[in-house]
Amino acid sequence: MFVLPDADMELIDIAQFQGKSNIILFFYPRDDAPCCTLQATDFSDHEDEFARLDCLIIGISRDDCIKHAEFRDKHGISVCLLSDAEGSACKQYGVWQAKEVNGVKKHGIVRSTFVIDKQGVLRFASYGVNAKGHALEMLRTVKELKK
Repeated sequence: MFVLPDADMELIDIAQFQGKSNIILFFYPRDDAPCCTLQATDFSDHEDEFARLDCLIIGISRDDCIKHAEFRDKHGISVCLLSDAEGSACKQYGVWQAKEVNGVKKHGIVRSTFVIDKQGVLRFASYGVNAKGHALEMLRTVKELKK
């Protein structure tokens, strides 16, 4: 469990949703990158369908709240975006990993998604996801988990 600020600098305690909503947490590398934009707008486009399945969608990156607000407003993103500037949630979920880019090792967020049920139990985890079509894939996953 964690508490992080959203794009409007309001602190969001993930524990407040326990007993109320299933949560889809998607970790993404950074605001405004093409794949990150695709993923966030795709989840936003399907937010109503997720809501019908009692799912709240939360995106997390290490960008600050101001960047999140600009990203949200520029692309019409409606899902909640949380800032994990310190990287605590990233480390907790194991998405902060070493990557090799052009022969140079760097740490960064591996695009990953988690489904947490209403009881707070982690029901699904996927690391290294492809942004294209991911929201619909997660919709199918949540429907399967509900059966």
